[in-house]
Amino acid sequence: QVQLVESGGGSVQAGGSLRLSCAASGYIYRSYCMGWFRQAPGKERERVAVIDSDDSTYYADSVKGRFTISKDNAKNTLYLQMNSLKPEDTAMYYCAATIPPCSSWYGGYNNWGQGTQVTVSS
Repeated sequence: QVQLVESGGGSVQAGGSLRLSCAASGYIYRSYCMGWFRQAPGKERERVAVIDSDDSTYYADSVKGRFTISKDNAKNTLYLQMNSLKPEDTAMYYCAATIPPCSSWYGGYNNWGQGTQVTVSS
């Protein structure tokens, strides 16, 4: 059974940094497309960053230059380093996985973590 477990969320002031982690089961981790999504209250879940099985990456325009997605194969862990955080980054952040190719739509991912809350105050 696929399991994704996020951690690392919290509350920070604007301009601060957080690093999210997602611990994944071994088989899925190496062969799947892995990504971070976020959902703010009243808004649709949106793709933030994705890393494919060949390590190619995608970032939403709103986070380019501030967020970095990476993975540690030895630890089966996906990361999202978030710098220069803004109040508009406030949301529940979810780790997700799917068989490649990487979908741009959250509905294309069938494996999800429970989410971790990120709150950025001005």
